[in-house]
Amino acid sequence: MTVLAGDLGGTRLKIGLVCEGRVVARTVEAANSKQGLAPRLPALKAAWLRLLEQKRLSLADCSGISVSFPSLVDPATGRVLAEYGKFADAPGLDLRAWAKRELGLPLAIENDARMALIGEWRSGAGRGVNNLAMMTLGTGLGTSAVIEGKVLRGRHGQAGVLGGHMTVRYGGRACSCGNIGCAEAEASTAFLGEMAGVTHEFEHSLLRGAGTLRYDLIFQHAAAGDAWAVALRDHSLQVWSVLAVNLIHAYDPEVLILGGGIMGSSGVILPAVTDYVARHAHTPWGRVRVAASELGDEAALVAAEWLLEEQLWVGAERAGNQLVDGQ
Repeated sequence: MTVLAGDLGGTRLKIGLVCEGRVVARTVEAANSKQGLAPRLPALKAAWLRLLEQKRLSLADCSGISVSFPSLVDPATGRVLAEYGKFADAPGLDLRAWAKRELGLPLAIENDARMALIGEWRSGAGRGVNNLAMMTLGTGLGTSAVIEGKVLRGRHGQAGVLGGHMTVRYGGRACSCGNIGCAEAEASTAFLGEMAGVTHEFEHSLLRGAGTLRYDLIFQHAAAGDAWAVALRDHSLQVWSVLAVNLIHAYDPEVLILGGGIMGSSGVILPAVTDYVARHAHTPWGRVRVAASELGDEAALVAAEWLLEEQLWVGAERAGNQLVDGQ
């Protein structure tokens, strides 16, 4: 089947067509997430229609829509439950109704970090493993887990995906989630500006005039010896490594996958996290394998078919149960 897939990030909208586990066409749009999701829905629809035209397909060739969203999602209703500084209007939108009205298709929606892990589990670095966890390093820090071959969700859809909001620094920086000292608040792209503003060393860094701060620039300047970049790089590696151990202790995975845009610097990040995990994770049965994502920024798109099939099956089962109960 062909599925319209969308991975809605805080910076970019990754939009694609997925068929038989492969992204057969894709494009990228600016997210403009501070302006809300509703103003971006027409662009999302237009991008899907363009991709279909490129592949000489129509909406009639599609089974549905699968969307990855950077927040908590109610697995039963498909409604966004909260926002964390991205697409503030999303909790008030009925995306399933929008999809049916505008495109005539059913829509499945899931947390983006969970979708990335599903993609890696089915087709990437987690193939053949039924106990795994993932950490995505990007605008925020996402986490997710599969335990005994089942995607961890919990009663309200938040089990496994709030690892970025585990406390890693007592009395640390205030986070957008309301907690203090979250991993995300201590080492993610969203907080780079705030981190720079409270350090005296930043005044002497070449990055002071770089405009928007990004981790790729920080790793580049750290390699060149910039003192502030070195300090922030090492601090971030420590935060991500501590979070990795927390995930291992919480979910008992055989494999921990690292993904997200910041993993463009995987040559530095992967060895650092692997070494820290080997020294500090309590796994008396053996070592957890720490691996980089194989699918990169297509991981959540690749999961589109799996999610749509799952949610359509669950919906059909729920409708059948209601019919039996009503007899």
